[in-house]
Amino acid sequence: MLKSLKAIALYREGVQDHLEDHLWLKLIVQAEEQIVNLERVESLEELDRRNPVLDYVERSLQILDQLPRSIWIKELVEETLIWSETAKGGTAKERLVWQEEGINCFVHNLGSAQLYERYLGRAVSEKGAMIQRLIETHGLIGQQIRGEVPPEVNKPLHDIVEDQLLTAEELERLLTVLNQCIIGAVSPELWQNVQHEVKQLIELISSGNLASPMPMKERLRRMRLGPISRGEDFTTEWAKLTQEGFHAERLESLSKITFWYVESALQTFSLEQFLKVMVLAAQRAQNEFLSHISFEHVMNSIYYDYKGVKKTNVYKKRIIEKYLAELTWKDIEQGTLAVENPHLLLRQYSKEHLPGTVFFQFQFSAAAEKLIEFCMEAEKSPLYERAVLLLFDLFELRRDAFDRFHNEETYLSQMNNTADYKAVILDHVTGQKVLDIGPGGGVLLDLLEERMPEVTPIGIDISSNVVEALRQRKQREGRHWEVLQGDALNLKDFVEAGTVDTVIFSSILHELYSYVPLNGNKFNHDTVSAALRSAFAVLSAGGVIIIRDGIMTEPASLLRRVRFLEEDGLMWLERYAKDFAGRQIQFQRLGEQEVLMPVNDAMEFLYTYTWGEEAYIHEVQEQFGYFTPTGFASFIEQNLGEQAKIEVFRHYLQEGYTEALRDRVRFMDESGQEVALPDSTCFIVIRKE
Repeated sequence: MLKSLKAIALYREGVQDHLEDHLWLKLIVQAEEQIVNLERVESLEELDRRNPVLDYVERSLQILDQLPRSIWIKELVEETLIWSETAKGGTAKERLVWQEEGINCFVHNLGSAQLYERYLGRAVSEKGAMIQRLIETHGLIGQQIRGEVPPEVNKPLHDIVEDQLLTAEELERLLTVLNQCIIGAVSPELWQNVQHEVKQLIELISSGNLASPMPMKERLRRMRLGPISRGEDFTTEWAKLTQEGFHAERLESLSKITFWYVESALQTFSLEQFLKVMVLAAQRAQNEFLSHISFEHVMNSIYYDYKGVKKTNVYKKRIIEKYLAELTWKDIEQGTLAVENPHLLLRQYSKEHLPGTVFFQFQFSAAAEKLIEFCMEAEKSPLYERAVLLLFDLFELRRDAFDRFHNEETYLSQMNNTADYKAVILDHVTGQKVLDIGPGGGVLLDLLEERMPEVTPIGIDISSNVVEALRQRKQREGRHWEVLQGDALNLKDFVEAGTVDTVIFSSILHELYSYVPLNGNKFNHDTVSAALRSAFAVLSAGGVIIIRDGIMTEPASLLRRVRFLEEDGLMWLERYAKDFAGRQIQFQRLGEQEVLMPVNDAMEFLYTYTWGEEAYIHEVQEQFGYFTPTGFASFIEQNLGEQAKIEVFRHYLQEGYTEALRDRVRFMDESGQEVALPDSTCFIVIRKE
């Protein structure tokens, strides 16, 4: 066993009197700050229970211990590995002293090389000089593959050959072992995936033929491999952004820069947002000499644990997205970054004694940090919806159905699971050009493409998050449908009037009714009118509007008794009646767990009750039923006129509600006899004559 592994084993057994003889280990175990790339971390809570830097060093040494290599290679690699992470160690006080001495703790390969020299004295031996260079270039070959560093940063490795410390062949063997340990300790699968490219780079370095300078566009593409693997169409999006005012040449000042933690910090943002950040960084690099740009602060602030699993802090992400969306390319290039929000500030700053290194940070006001912290804590309680509403208001965020924060994936999955219901829509689709308003997860777009290949499906949504997710999925899955960001109330601004054959509103009109204020009012039938008129205006003669949405029961005067079978059921109703903004929910208590309610109030509540706690904040803001059947038919006739002919109008109870509520409530008439739940959903087809 390697001496270093024995030292770690003793420490894990509780022995510490040997740490003075192993200064590298002492520095690592004394770490008071968690400095780790969060890209592959599953749980932040787990980090608090372990020392991730020590774990990583131990894994790298274990790989080395198992490799059948020459003793001299193992000695050099072992010494390199044990010191290469030391800049992430030390007490908080020690780290301040290091910074004052000019040791760059934030560019950890350089800082670790400086610490190696500091604690062991200036290397006088050839071996010491070589180890210091190996520490200084530790991990840079992997970073070169990821686009984070330019090829020239690896020149000190070839200098080992130039200085005749090793032959080219010896250096090649040494670097292969070292990088297998470095990369394999991150992930054995990662080493398997990149080892061929690593060995090619090592051959070039050892021979003195460093790789050709990599164009900035290619470096940035490599930094986006995570989003690209999830469906980002980098080439198409780059071209589109260029047409919109993005000037790639502005990024040339970054060509010599080393980036730290960039993918971990920015991989969940769109390419447009990512490039805006890069152009902002390039502006700084034009005005001063820079070698390193660190996104460590962004990375550390953009993640936290949700139910024990690392998640993107979507509260902060939404706010940053809005900030960047309001910055035009012209604003960035001219340096006019006065986005008026007192609660978010973009900072690019340097630290005293660390020349050439700039830190990128989105700094939230103390009030915003407290509110975000409150939202995170409130997730565990009924306060959540109120906390999130405060956040929405403070930053003027959209309250549409996609802003569901942590259950976005669940929400889109649930929308996709409605495929059976949506398939019925296809029976009534007319013509070739079909608009799906509010496409959600894209299930209807998929059905149209798969079952009606002659059709051109186009999804239109006002939410940039929905559009981005759909575009990525389109690229990832090779779909042919299109998606546009647009306003359902003004479709003629996005498609030519009279050119659309079918417009589909599948479970979206009630969201427009609930969320979109018209003339200052939400829960507004005028919004539904505007949406239908907008759709009718772009229809061709003979085209159809298809509606699948909520419906109210008639006569609306019907009363129903609801008996709760769960202890907190009545509490849910009381809470809902207080929070629901659509109308006043009425109920009369008949007993400890039973109430008498107007039938439509009962059903509106039960829709939300069915979805459960996590969806409550969003469902309580939506009114699913907003017309009775008679009222809806009359409304269509009044708003669309004689040209509009209602060809299909039926309503039914959507499958699933009865089963979901069977063990939770008893639904009864006024006399106490159990009755079926009334119809929840309508299906309407309107043809333009």
